[in-house]
Amino acid sequence: MAEDVTREAGEVIDALQRIEEIEDPVERAVASSEVLADFKKRAGTLRKYQKDAIDAMRAEEVPVPYRQIAARLKLSLGAVQNIERGHGSAWGTKPRKKPEAE
Repeated sequence: MAEDVTREAGEVIDALQRIEEIEDPVERAVASSEVLADFKKRAGTLRKYQKDAIDAMRAEEVPVPYRQIAARLKLSLGAVQNIERGHGSAWGTKPRKKPEAE
C-alpha cells in the first residue's frame, strides 16, 4: 500500500515536472494556472487528510510521538504541531496575534 501511495505521489510530481518543461511561456502559464486552480479547490481536503492522520495517531492508546508522526507523514515537527493546533502547515494560515496595547 505504501508503495502505491509513493508511486501515485511520484506520478503527480512527474506531471508537475512536465509542466516546468513546457517551452512556450504562455502554455506553461496556462498549465500552471489550471494546476493552481485545482489545488486551491483541493487544499482544504488535503490539509484535512493530514489533520485526521495526526489526530488518529495522537488518539491511540499510547499516543505516537510528534517526531514519529512527522517522519511517517514526511512533515516537519513544527508542521505536525501546527496542523494539530488547527493552524495548517504554512505561516500564512496561522491566526495573527493582536498587537499588545501600550
